[in-house]
Amino acid sequence: MAGNTYYLTTSPALHSLKHLETFTEAPVKRYRPWSSAKHAQAMLAWGRKPSAAKAEAAANKLGLPVVRLEDGFLRSVEPGIEPPVSLVWDDQGIYYDASQPCRLDALLEQLLTPDEESRARALIHCWREGRVSKYNHARERGYSHLSPYVLVVDQTFGDASVKYGQADTSSFEVMLKAALERFPEHRIVLKTHPDVVEGRKQGYFSQSAAARSERVVWLGDNVHAPALLEHADAVFCVTSQMGFEALMWGKPVHVFGMPFYAGRGLTEDALPAPEFREPVSLATLVYAALVAYPRYVDPETGARCEAERVLDWIALQRVQRERFPATLYSPRVPLWKRKALKQFLAGSELLDERKQPAPEGATRVVWGLVESQEPVVRVEDGFVRSVGLGADLVQPQSWVLDDVGMYYDATRSSRLEQMLQASDFAPELLERAQALIDSLRALGTTKYNTGAKTWRRPEGSKQVILVPGQVESDASIKFGSPVVKSNLDLLKAAREQKPDAWVVYKPHPDVVAGLRTPGEAEEQGERWCDEVLLDQDMAHLLGQVDEVHTMTSLTGFEALVRGLKVTCYGQPFYSGWGLTTDIHPCPRRTRSRSLQELVAAALILYPTYLSRATGRFATVETVIREIQAQRENSTPGAGILRRFSRTLRRIWRF
Repeated sequence: MAGNTYYLTTSPALHSLKHLETFTEAPVKRYRPWSSAKHAQAMLAWGRKPSAAKAEAAANKLGLPVVRLEDGFLRSVEPGIEPPVSLVWDDQGIYYDASQPCRLDALLEQLLTPDEESRARALIHCWREGRVSKYNHARERGYSHLSPYVLVVDQTFGDASVKYGQADTSSFEVMLKAALERFPEHRIVLKTHPDVVEGRKQGYFSQSAAARSERVVWLGDNVHAPALLEHADAVFCVTSQMGFEALMWGKPVHVFGMPFYAGRGLTEDALPAPEFREPVSLATLVYAALVAYPRYVDPETGARCEAERVLDWIALQRVQRERFPATLYSPRVPLWKRKALKQFLAGSELLDERKQPAPEGATRVVWGLVESQEPVVRVEDGFVRSVGLGADLVQPQSWVLDDVGMYYDATRSSRLEQMLQASDFAPELLERAQALIDSLRALGTTKYNTGAKTWRRPEGSKQVILVPGQVESDASIKFGSPVVKSNLDLLKAAREQKPDAWVVYKPHPDVVAGLRTPGEAEEQGERWCDEVLLDQDMAHLLGQVDEVHTMTSLTGFEALVRGLKVTCYGQPFYSGWGLTTDIHPCPRRTRSRSLQELVAAALILYPTYLSRATGRFATVETVIREIQAQRENSTPGAGILRRFSRTLRRIWRF
């Protein structure tokens, strides 16, 4: 397409759609009656909505073709309130209008190559494994107790796909009666919209006498589609997309309208197929509907992408949203952490215990090792957290949420320790862990990613030992270092272990910033080291030293990732697996682990990550990429905000 071409649209809503020009791959301009159409490629319209008629009239006036857009079949997490990650692009019709061929029909006439067929089958597998649907906000619920059942799908009254799918109100009545007759020994689970049950909207069964049969179970829950499809013995629908999804779940589908997937030899149809529809394989239908027909945009980067990328991203959201009970309770959480906590717990409703007391057996969410009744989910900073300190009120990109214990509490097990003690890791996961190790080494990513990069090791061959200071009041020392409990004692022990080495001491950054109290007699540490370093980037330091000696500092883990020797005087999560020299080992940890296995557990599986771009769940690789971009684009204003937050911290002490 020529560089000066563009699209026109009459719709303000369509024009303001996020990432529209990524989908169109060209500028989009609002049409005005006085607009010139020179170099315009087409007029954009939204499906066959009433607003599309205005676009059609303008297109006829200008002599332009019409391109119709609609949400793709894998749209988003939330319906409506967030922009779609896929749009169908149709210059011939639209998929739900069965009166004429559309681009999807043309695509279905093309034979698949072996690679395309394999890709389609892989997509079906991933769709089911990821338990995704068009919308993905609702929680899973179990309905196997209703078995045996068949699923009958209601739709919201006036749905355009019903009108253009050659159906009407009577189609729903015929469908329900057919389900009752064809499956006399089954329950009929009638899935309708939650607003229909509440009386806010009308469904097609709202006035149905047959729907009051004792064999019909009305289901108005806001439930995720796979939970219903998985255990259904058959699915009955008029034009709902759930029929297409049911085909991917391997279910018999009985159709009483003419949606895009009917009339193809894959469904039992009540209506004759349009003459332009021919039988196709399921792989052909899936490839056309999920690969060739829609266009996708990566929700994190905003760039065009393939269906698999969006499917993987939505599958990650599904997994993370299902981890904890639907309702969680929390005592007081600092104001600046509340927004982040709700994001990290998306998929569950978080209630304030001070306003609504938790019932018996409810799950609570607390910070760290705060005392709480079980069951409890404990929250702490992750190991790749942010650009800047938590004490500076910098919003986190990773937290750990542990419903077993807490990784720095060596007095009992944590979910991380359970993984390392008992789990086996797939080869693909270990390959991913090695790639992550290579990335961390190359980019210099650590927990906080701040500080200068000016220090150089002394000239000569003397061994250089880094001793990272810690906040001595932290729970990681109280519960993770049973013998050595102060920075001064750590320095003495390191000097005793390495009397001839050049020992570098780096106080904890919160202490240097004046946000936390220095350790007892910490100022005497200069007697036991050769140099004290303050504002230096940790990754840079690790590239200059030979070993790290620590109580429980995360620096020890970051050193292991970079191939350094590490001596532990406490029992941090990364000790006890055969990778560190342990002065006081943890007796529970009996299994040897590779660095790749440690990284897979500690950085890929254990923490929860959020993308800065989307505010939704992300992978560690995404967070590292975003942190690197933020470091490269950091501005002087960030330092001003940091100093301001430190002043507030000193005043408020929260």
